[in-house]
Amino acid sequence: MIYPSLLERLKNQHTAITPIIAKLNERQLHYRLEAGKWSIHDNITHLAKYQPIFLERINTILTTDEPSFGRYKAEEDNSFNIWREFSTGKLIEKLAAGREAIFERITALSETELNRTGNHPLFGKLTVIEWTEFFVLHEAHHLFTIFKLAHDNR
Repeated sequence: MIYPSLLERLKNQHTAITPIIAKLNERQLHYRLEAGKWSIHDNITHLAKYQPIFLERINTILTTDEPSFGRYKAEEDNSFNIWREFSTGKLIEKLAAGREAIFERITALSETELNRTGNHPLFGKLTVIEWTEFFVLHEAHHLFTIFKLAHDNR
């Protein structure tokens, strides 16, 4: 069973981005605090770009017995730089649409499907519910990073 806190975060957590960045201009959205580190825009790109990958992984878990996945690394994803070229507003639209698809997919699954497993390279065998928890926790990490960058006074 999908527990209420997971369901709520899966449905709405991503919507925190808009109020966090509402007062920022383009320069601030693309500013890199340190060379080689991601900007707010890059973090949003990553969140939006990872959603179809997450959905693909869930679909693989549902159709393959205990598949194994490598870590997703944006720097190894050729299309990540293409997504970086989208405006921040467009990325937020893509994030919302992708989240709706994920939410619909996950909430339509049976208990048996929610308990199917796939192997994560660091955390081992995870059920679909655990993969979903990992997904929202990973997103929360990036939301915190976005918040910190939006409020850095340097």
